[in-house]
Amino acid sequence: MKDVSRRGLALTLLLGLIAGYIDAIGFIETGGLFVSFMSGNSTQAGAELWAQGAASALLPLGLVATFVIGVAAGALSRGPVRTRRWRVVAGAAVAVAICGIVGLLQPGAFWRFALLAAAMGALNTLYLSEGRARIAITYATGTLVSLGVALADLITGRSRTAWRRPLLLWGSLAAGAVVGAGGERLLHGWALLVAAGALGFVAVAVGAIRERSVPSAP
Repeated sequence: MKDVSRRGLALTLLLGLIAGYIDAIGFIETGGLFVSFMSGNSTQAGAELWAQGAASALLPLGLVATFVIGVAAGALSRGPVRTRRWRVVAGAAVAVAICGIVGLLQPGAFWRFALLAAAMGALNTLYLSEGRARIAITYATGTLVSLGVALADLITGRSRTAWRRPLLLWGSLAAGAVVGAGGERLLHGWALLVAAGALGFVAVAVGAIRERSVPSAP
């Protein structure tokens, strides 16, 4: 995260907030699964396999699979950095909007959460470099690892400020989860459409921001 400009950091924090918001809604509406935290879904699939049989593990495993598909789709996008990022965020906005509309029309259509997982996976490809995602936008584990490493750097004197950015990103995810849980309680099926509108706004912002620090993926 240290190589990202301040405008890029602001964009990342906003996306983290939206991701936490969407993940909380997905968690509530699926009854305990995640659309961005695939470690949790993997554990849940293993537990469900023994508790209720193979069929009950299909949904969490399906979310893992579609998350990976979303990452692959985002990574396959080519073109200038700003154009590629715009495509990814705009595509995620469309996917979330479709999921929200389907949820209003057919609340029992659980396949829509696979679409959400794919959208969240794609968002993690915004900062690709040397074949890896430089910033874990939609999941907290990688961010907390970065925070722990930065705290070690603080203790050893290698860096006094590296901890700030991962803490901010984790905070945005956590705050988004709080807002998302409240949004689901107050807005019900309309809450995801709010998230889609927010992602649409971010897509417009991405098209206007020039990010100099991270080169496009080869």
